[in-house]
Amino acid sequence: MFARLERVKRFLRSEDGPTAVEYAILIAVICVAVIGAMSSFGVHMEAIYTNIDSTVPTGAGS
Repeated sequence: MFARLERVKRFLRSEDGPTAVEYAILIAVICVAVIGAMSSFGVHMEAIYTNIDSTVPTGAGS
């Protein structure tokens, strides 16, 4: 019983939990930034491919 109580006290004093939460929040913020950047990049890439498609001849003249 005493050993179990000591483990609970040690767990409550340890700083591993808050550190893990901080890393999880940091990863979530990075993921949101990457998703935002990729969606913006995708819109620009669609415009580039549309421009290329309208510029390149179809090849039906042979």
